Amino acid sequence: MPVSPSSSAQAAREAVAGRLRDLRKEAGLTIKELAAACDWHYSKTSRIENALTGPTAKDIRRWCHATNTEDQAHDLIVQSLNAESMYREWRHQLRSGLKQLQDSRVQFYRDTELFRVYSSTLVPGLLQTEGYAAAMLGIAARADDLPIDDSAAAARARVERSRIIHEPGHRFALLIEETVLHYQIGDADAMAAQLGYLLTAGALPAVSLGIIPMATRERTRWPEETFHIYDEKLVAVELVSAQVNVTQPSEIAQYTKAFEQLRTMAVYGAEARALIVKAIDALG
Repeated sequence: MPVSPSSSAQAAREAVAGRLRDLRKEAGLTIKELAAACDWHYSKTSRIENALTGPTAKDIRRWCHATNTEDQAHDLIVQSLNAESMYREWRHQLRSGLKQLQDSRVQFYRDTELFRVYSSTLVPGLLQTEGYAAAMLGIAARADDLPIDDSAAAARARVERSRIIHEPGHRFALLIEETVLHYQIGDADAMAAQLGYLLTAGALPAVSLGIIPMATRERTRWPEETFHIYDEKLVAVELVSAQVNVTQPSEIAQYTKAFEQLRTMAVYGAEARALIVKAIDALG
């Protein structure tokens, strides 16, 4: 089972906090003495050491100056910035609108050779039709009460970005739970078009579409959170409040292992198409 993404991000923060705490103790300073040397309230020292508050670069420089460890400041600043980048609030990402978020990922997609995606809730973005994407992004905009609802433009941008599945130099291993085919996102026409497109896209040479049947007996893994593996460089995990970016090689390996285990339960080809057709028929 992979490390919880929220725990993973918190662990990175705690590593920085633990190192700063060690520097204070090695310097023989109490929490209050460190705070006085840094010219802030001692409660701030406590919050930083307990990973409740992320230190700024200025905070770390002051801390290292107070503990006579200025030579460690740069590495700690980089480590802290990396920890904070693992956990990025959706609201912060979406302040400029949904379309901007879609556009910001275009180059990253072009630089990725192997996409591995597992989803237990939605059709992966790479295979979404414009109608399905507009409905899904519209739900996101309303649920998060975004100041800008540009879900229609964002849906067009997402579909445009997804044309990468037709470009050479990329491979796509996509896994979904069968329940994804039955969650109605948008109206019946949007769902029918989306399911029909899965039949087409799943047959593309660069695309491997696997579906884990609801009737699977003796599952080797339960349904997991949605995650995307980009080559061996990054795992992006989607939570209600945030997207967590996992970059530690050992954790990427855990997600890769989970993906392969989930993959063994999936059906492909004619069996997968039969499940899609069954879902289309269920629309009535």
